[in-house]
Amino acid sequence: MTTETTLDTLPKEKSVEQNSTQTTVEDIKQVTQPNTVQDKQLEDKQLEAKQLKEKVPVEKQVEAKTVTKPAKANHPKAEVQTPAKAKNKPEVKVETQISAQSKKLEQSAEEKAPTIQHKEAVHIYDTIVVGAGISGIAAAYKMNQAGYNDYLVLEKASRVGGTWRDNNYPGCGCDVPSALYSFSFSPSHKWSHLFAKQPEILSYLEEVVEKYDLGEKIEFNNELISAKWDEAQHIWHLETSKGQYQAKTVIFTTGPITEPALPKLKGIESFKGEMFHSARWNHDYDLTGKRVAVIGTGASAIQFIPQVQPLAKQLIVFQRTAPWVLPKADMELNETAKGVISRFPIIQQTWRNSIAQILNGINFGLRNPKVLEPVNFLSKQLLKLQIKDETLRKAVTPNFTIGCKRLLFANNYYPALQQDNVNLIAHGLVEIDGNTVVAANGERHEVDVIIWGTGFEVSHPPIGKRVYDSNGQVLAERWKNSSPEAYLGASIEHVPNAFLVLGPNILVYDSFIGIAEAQVGYIVDGLLKMREQKFTRFEIKADVLAQHNKRLQKDLKTTVFNAGGCKSYYLDENGRNFAAWPWSLQQLRNQLKQLDLNHYSVSKK
Repeated sequence: MTTETTLDTLPKEKSVEQNSTQTTVEDIKQVTQPNTVQDKQLEDKQLEAKQLKEKVPVEKQVEAKTVTKPAKANHPKAEVQTPAKAKNKPEVKVETQISAQSKKLEQSAEEKAPTIQHKEAVHIYDTIVVGAGISGIAAAYKMNQAGYNDYLVLEKASRVGGTWRDNNYPGCGCDVPSALYSFSFSPSHKWSHLFAKQPEILSYLEEVVEKYDLGEKIEFNNELISAKWDEAQHIWHLETSKGQYQAKTVIFTTGPITEPALPKLKGIESFKGEMFHSARWNHDYDLTGKRVAVIGTGASAIQFIPQVQPLAKQLIVFQRTAPWVLPKADMELNETAKGVISRFPIIQQTWRNSIAQILNGINFGLRNPKVLEPVNFLSKQLLKLQIKDETLRKAVTPNFTIGCKRLLFANNYYPALQQDNVNLIAHGLVEIDGNTVVAANGERHEVDVIIWGTGFEVSHPPIGKRVYDSNGQVLAERWKNSSPEAYLGASIEHVPNAFLVLGPNILVYDSFIGIAEAQVGYIVDGLLKMREQKFTRFEIKADVLAQHNKRLQKDLKTTVFNAGGCKSYYLDENGRNFAAWPWSLQQLRNQLKQLDLNHYSVSKK
């Protein structure tokens, strides 16, 4: 049985809430101006939280703060002393002239007098984790294993999964084999293919949460609005959609692939048809018989284009830069194969180790572009077998060294491009005129639907709009003219007691799950040292961070990412590589084995 996902076969029980089929002007604004709209929504949430805090009485604020799971210890209530009642006083004759109005005033004063209420102390967590995707799940598991239990995971959605919950477009799947794209502590024999599809990956993540009882630590439907550092108390104040929280440390596990990136195009508001980003797929809209424009040919697009092609009357694919698309060594795993893997776990472990070695070889080539020259030649020869039409073959042949942009793997992408109802335009989209899309070469096509396969905003992590550093500056402002820097992709200057997972310059060609596990191990080691040594503040030293990034950027210059002749999402607008790791995966793992406190400024309150 195949798990190839199509518009009709994507399991409804594993999909996220589906969108409305009707496109409004506001929808178009949200699609075309994501940063503006999302920033405005975030500002509204922050303002609403501030107004609520100012409006609600003190006792209600405390109640809001304790919407989280209470601490296991019983917090003593404040003792309030009240004056003793007056003893029997002699009767006093009062003149009958006291007016009814005076009595009303006295009653009114009594009603307005503040009532003293017992208030429960706000619990300060040792750690709050933001996000329950692969990194958040890894963090929760690692902390449990270490006996580090005073933590909470905040998740904005109603279920775990992160990018595998949000991206459920047809054909969505992983380009790393399942044996490696899984937690080291929880291998699975249930995969139906060597490369798993999105519904199976999402089910796997949910099963891991259930298997290890991680759900009790997760608060769903609770979105972080802002996180601010309190220098006086050495704690973080977190404003969320469910109230206020406090923590000694914070781990931001929101990931690099969260907010869709969309171009700002002339006339986009004039489009009257349906349009959506691949990460916000509208499953209610029927593409059958429609004229569809797909913008982009990246990792998502090469997966959903073969699913859309059979349904569309006409499919126009806008390709700004041709990617390298290599054959995918995928195969179905039937029930017999699953049974053998289940009975003999050594098979999967051997396969996992073998894949890791193959990826190590790929990473070596990415660090040494000359090694890839034979691969470039062979890949171009392979294209001659895959695409017969010379014009189309020329259009899809990349003009940069393989690996400069993300390596893509698919077996059905090139066949889809060669169908009669598909037209590949080897130019970017520059304008929308009503329902007509206009390419950079002047070609015009009238379409009913626009699907954006334009990737994600990775150079400026969206979490930066919600986090304030120790100087009170929001990180997004610090990063607006450049891109973020971090030590080992985890520690940021002026952001004490906090860590990123899968942060800047941590990307190697490997399983994101494996990288996240390694980083989480590093972070939890630091948390345990904080608890054992009883310090209250630690922050990466400026000189350590500067030296690390200076060496990192120097060594990146000779890698294929910087020297391969392409403009990729690894580079920011200034040409600085903010994403890639320039050394071996083993070197990364070695540096993440433990947190060295000599690299941090450590202090006590």
